[in-house]
Amino acid sequence: MNLRLSDADLARLRAVRAEHPEAIGEYLATRERRELLAGDGRLFIVAADHPARGALAAGGDATAMGNRGELIDRLAHALSRPGVDGVLGTPDVIDDLAALGLLDGKIVVGSMNRGGLRGASFEMDDRYTAYDVPAMVAQRLDFAKTLIRVDLDDPGTAPTLEATARAVDAAADARLPIMLEPFLSGRDAGTGRVVNDLSPEAVILSIAIAAGLGRSSAYTWMKLPVVDEMERVMEATTMPTLLLGGEGGGDPDAAFAAWERALALPGVRGLTVGRTLLYPQDGDVTAAVDTAARLVHGDLTTTATTTATEGAA
Repeated sequence: MNLRLSDADLARLRAVRAEHPEAIGEYLATRERRELLAGDGRLFIVAADHPARGALAAGGDATAMGNRGELIDRLAHALSRPGVDGVLGTPDVIDDLAALGLLDGKIVVGSMNRGGLRGASFEMDDRYTAYDVPAMVAQRLDFAKTLIRVDLDDPGTAPTLEATARAVDAAADARLPIMLEPFLSGRDAGTGRVVNDLSPEAVILSIAIAAGLGRSSAYTWMKLPVVDEMERVMEATTMPTLLLGGEGGGDPDAAFAAWERALALPGVRGLTVGRTLLYPQDGDVTAAVDTAARLVHGDLTTTATTTATEGAA
């Protein structure tokens, strides 16, 4: 992969954070924004909110996302590719990209709940410890995102559901689109690790639970895994839906083929994918991102954005 960011870029990022932190807010206050569903009405969002939950693995590398400079480099490179509409992240990631001036003309999605750290005894009590709706409105973000894992055997699920309902309320009041990523989950009897049930029946039930949260669903979207019988899964909701990509490490051709089939279904509006594209098995981020962009938007003839940026400071 050709790295997008130089050592000088990363040095400038560190300098902004240490010497001019106010520049990040100033950039967000003035950055160029776009309509949510411009052009063909579909979205391709690159996701990078995993580290704040303690999930650093990608493919077979347990700490792949642990190098922040490399992660931001990969995100910057992905955002430069034609057809990439935006990025999803926690405040630390979004602020890094803002400090480098990389968010103009992009959809910025704020990730909200990160309290349920991976592997923790309290993993299901997924408190809202990242963005909240007032902050996203003040910082002129375009979209909110939450993760909702429902474990019927874990009492931590209840406060997570309640907090999510209040987040949906706040987003609807602010007319801020909010994507809910629901799963039926449970702990593996052998390892104690939280695992998601990806059967069609479980995904359909998770949709039903998530869709009823809050006092208005007018601004609610779904973020769903691609599973078997996806046609039946999509019949479970009228809400606009983005497809997620998972942890990566599997057969990339099979993943692309499954996304292509699911993208043709009614209600599916695009992809929100992270590790599968940012850390592909062959290391070619450009090829992985461009393939996904073509699946979402069709043939793309525009060129990538220039690599030089002025940044926030």
